[in-house]
Amino acid sequence: MLNAFGKQNWWPADSPFEVIIGAILTQQTSWKNVEKAISNLKNKKEVNPESINNLDSEELESLIKPSGFYRIKAKRLKNFITYFIKTYNGKVKTMSEVDSMNLRKELLNIKGIGKETADSILLYALNKDIFVVDNYTKRIFYRLGVIETNDYEQIREIFEAGLKEQDKNNTIYNFKEMHALTVELGKTYCRKNPICIKCPLVSMCKKKGVKNEYGWN
Repeated sequence: MLNAFGKQNWWPADSPFEVIIGAILTQQTSWKNVEKAISNLKNKKEVNPESINNLDSEELESLIKPSGFYRIKAKRLKNFITYFIKTYNGKVKTMSEVDSMNLRKELLNIKGIGKETADSILLYALNKDIFVVDNYTKRIFYRLGVIETNDYEQIREIFEAGLKEQDKNNTIYNFKEMHALTVELGKTYCRKNPICIKCPLVSMCKKKGVKNEYGWN
């Protein structure tokens, strides 16, 4: 995948806090739509905890509308901001000093923050060695024959163990690149209706285009 797509250097953002906002807004939508929402926030100079906290719900909904499900996402943003300010005074650096697994538990206790979103925040915003599992990961590596489970934690542990064994000195960088490359492969070739003939992994794929019992296709 690296040979096919090159280094991804993901996540695209101007600050760790912007990564967090993006991780919440990208739920059930494309990154292109998230960029429009974040651009709206930037135009209003609202990409910081205090400003978002001070926005009323209707204005926040209007600004993030391009991301879809904007009423739900506005509530999720507010839930996170409330926790972030109350617990860490709105400081990413203070938050990053907490142990990975304890911080993960805190994030998962916030209404609207699921495992993928929490792990995206941990890996990309806070540089914690947590691998992010998404539907691209499940679809691609099921088709490749690497995984036969739909359990998020099991898949995460498989990837973390494998990548750490491969290179213990660059774990966080490799987690980021592997996840980003997987997303790129999933968007470009290993789609629900895959373009197998052009896929760089086609020679090792065991279940080309197969729809499985978990519905990852």
